[in-house]
Amino acid sequence: MKTCLSILILILFLFPAAAQQQLSPVDFSKAIAVPGVQVLDVRTAAEYSTGHIDSVFQADWSSRAVFEDRVSSLDKTEVVYLYCLSGVRSAQAAEWMGKQGFTTINLAGGFNAWKQAGLPVANQQFVKQVSLAEFEASIPRKGTVLVDFGAEWCPPCHKMKPVIDGLVKSDGKRFSLVNVDGAAQPGLAKALDVIGFPTFIIYKDGKESWRWQGLTDAETLKRRL
Repeated sequence: MKTCLSILILILFLFPAAAQQQLSPVDFSKAIAVPGVQVLDVRTAAEYSTGHIDSVFQADWSSRAVFEDRVSSLDKTEVVYLYCLSGVRSAQAAEWMGKQGFTTINLAGGFNAWKQAGLPVANQQFVKQVSLAEFEASIPRKGTVLVDFGAEWCPPCHKMKPVIDGLVKSDGKRFSLVNVDGAAQPGLAKALDVIGFPTFIIYKDGKESWRWQGLTDAETLKRRL
């Protein structure tokens, strides 16, 4: 009996039950070339702004509350491709996501390996910063305005897009929609106390009447407009 148990322990040690999947930079780039694929950059926002893979989501693994909130909007029925700077953080994130029911594939060597392979890097372009005074001056003193603070790399923002599009189609005559790229306008977001995306703010006759951070539904927005 002891011999059998020792053999079993040895097998489990030599052959882990759930080895993480990873791809080389070239194979990773081919895999994510499919339209609609989910790619997640788990580095910090500051790292992301210095250069990243094009058309990806971002959720900082080191900020667990934010990470878990953003990841909750991803589709568990589809593979999520992960990367960080060197592959360490994304491997940790992949392990956690696997326990939540996600299937993940990691970029071997991380973003460093991606750049060393000569693969394309997207950089955030210079964007003129809008001051709080300029923003407030743009809000009409009559009527209703819905301001949508979001970011291209924000999974919940993408999940809300069809909701907002549908609202514009059904009730567009009742309000004006203003989209703000909060990632590109950090100063404005801070001035308006926007600490997460998406954040929706409704102005009526030039004054803020309601705000909400995170996912919501069309009926709630209609009632507030």
